[in-house]
Amino acid sequence: MERSLSMELVRVTEAAALASARWMGRGKKDEADDAATSAMRDVFDTIPMKGTVVIGEGEMDEAPMLYIGEKLGNGFGPRVDIAVDPLEGTNILASGGWNALSVLAVADHGHLLHAPDMYMEKIAVGPEAVGQVNVEAPIIDNLKAVAKAKNKDIEDVVATVLNRPRHAEIISQLREAGVRIKLINDGDVAAAINTAFDHTGVDILFGSGGAPEGVLAAVALKCLGGEIQGKLLPQSDEEFNRCLQMGLDIDKILMMDDLVSGDDAIFAATGVTDGELLRGVQFKGSHGSTHSLVMRAKSGTVRFVEGQHSLKKKPNLVIKA
Repeated sequence: MERSLSMELVRVTEAAALASARWMGRGKKDEADDAATSAMRDVFDTIPMKGTVVIGEGEMDEAPMLYIGEKLGNGFGPRVDIAVDPLEGTNILASGGWNALSVLAVADHGHLLHAPDMYMEKIAVGPEAVGQVNVEAPIIDNLKAVAKAKNKDIEDVVATVLNRPRHAEIISQLREAGVRIKLINDGDVAAAINTAFDHTGVDILFGSGGAPEGVLAAVALKCLGGEIQGKLLPQSDEEFNRCLQMGLDIDKILMMDDLVSGDDAIFAATGVTDGELLRGVQFKGSHGSTHSLVMRAKSGTVRFVEGQHSLKKKPNLVIKA
């Protein structure tokens, strides 16, 4: 992939964030998601690439745009696979909460797992603890491994987990271990990424969340030198058969190379609401400000990008010529 593609892709997440941020706290998650999806799709048309959506808003008959298999880009440039979540955290935005993001990931064709839309058990850590954890190991063993890797006492470790009834046993074990816990209501892509940045205060992610989001997080952590492992958790015969049709082994631990293979990938995210890592969109008059993160695995480059956008000159969030 060409290095210039990184900055082009930031324009995509910026547009989606600007479009959806107007809906913050208004209780209309579907409208916010539609705004983000439409804006993201428009800007994708201007990007120099031949892209195919492998993780998107659903199958062709479920989503009018950014559906799995849709072709994106202007038809020139590298052939790539694309994973998108125009608004990661629709409930977050609807309630005005923290860590809503617009995110995407790009890799060379054939290098992203086509993850089915189902639950995945996950564990994620930053660079210091790579190779030291296992998604099937007891929680206490993983906590001790992270504490040792980061030169911390176990009571100083911060674990994050989605606050769901299905995680009651995980939360109980974390409390018994004496670690600090950050419960989140939504947004486990952001939570996984946070494990690779010390200033967020997060050391490890536990629990189950969406499998597509696991692939997005894997691309981000590949760029950052971190790690995520997963196991698919089909909840019905239909989901189990879906895995069989896709040739996926539900008993297999999905390692980084299973989720995103090869030596190159790009991840971009723009904050929609404020979070530990990125600030949310701010509006003032006819201008909007954005705070984004873009990373490339091959070079290891991590950029934070601040944008100031004239909404008068670019009312549709894209200039195609």
